[in-house]
Amino acid sequence: MNRRQILTAATATLLAPRILRAQERVVSLYSSRHYDSDRQLYDAFTQESGIRVRVIEANADQLLERVRAEGANSPADVIITVDASRLARAQEMGLTQPIGSAVIEARIPAALRGAGGHWMAVSRRARIIMFDRALGAPEGIARYEDLAAPRHRGQLLIRSSGNGYNVALAASVLAADGAEATEAWARGIAANLARPPSGGDTDQIRAMLAGQGRIAVANTYYLGLLAISQRAEDREAAARVAVVFPNQADRGTHVNISGAALVKTAPNRAAAVRFLEFMTTPAAQRIFALGNMEYPAVTDADVHPFLQSLGGFREEAPDGPKLLANSPEALRLMQRAGWR
Repeated sequence: MNRRQILTAATATLLAPRILRAQERVVSLYSSRHYDSDRQLYDAFTQESGIRVRVIEANADQLLERVRAEGANSPADVIITVDASRLARAQEMGLTQPIGSAVIEARIPAALRGAGGHWMAVSRRARIIMFDRALGAPEGIARYEDLAAPRHRGQLLIRSSGNGYNVALAASVLAADGAEATEAWARGIAANLARPPSGGDTDQIRAMLAGQGRIAVANTYYLGLLAISQRAEDREAAARVAVVFPNQADRGTHVNISGAALVKTAPNRAAAVRFLEFMTTPAAQRIFALGNMEYPAVTDADVHPFLQSLGGFREEAPDGPKLLANSPEALRLMQRAGWR
């Protein structure tokens, strides 16, 4: 080895730890969340740790396919998405690895973590039944199954069957009631629609308050965001809404999650685990709970007073693998039943 080669090798050796440290000061995050409050979360993490968060946003399916296509060269360290079934799918595709954090295992209940510790919930949202409190509760609404009863003809406002929230709900019904009963339920939903499915969850709430139907199905955080809106008319709308947490006498209210997974080929694993651990801290959970009106994943974390005012409820634990397995059949049943 000549003198130049020796100097080059020595320089590389000296620089290697510096390069490694530089790499560890970044977490590459692939996220399908699209909430302004998440930027507060990333900024708080950077301020606490000195680690920058680089975010790429797209829908969940696009992000999973991107990680798969990038293979060992993927810059992704962490995937964040909504719906336990998508996190289970990422694990099934071989895109994730065990997080291996005692901190996370102590803070996040086992029911909100994936098999082998491949993913974790960061927040929860319940899919519930809403009505105009001035008109009173519709007769006989205590379970999701009751939404299909003939007495509610022309009263129901809910998103399309292809919406991920509804696919997960139908997958839960399928697991509880079986295929025949689920198809009959979906047929009843289609018959009870007040209008063709249109818009998002907030649109269902607004349409219900406008008298286009008596019953709306929506996730809790959409109602919560109306309650903390800067617009007085939104806050007034939220105050008019009363809720039912379904299936309290049996399996519990359907709850899904927003969650995070550690990418199998994460180039900045240590920083990524630190980021995942940060998301379980009181400060981070407060951002989820107060900034986006979600229920926290950590049991003793703060819940927004408005969500507390809705009351406590028994919840069905989000079973990612079961939702993943049931979702394709659930969607077929809904569409075959005429729920568009």
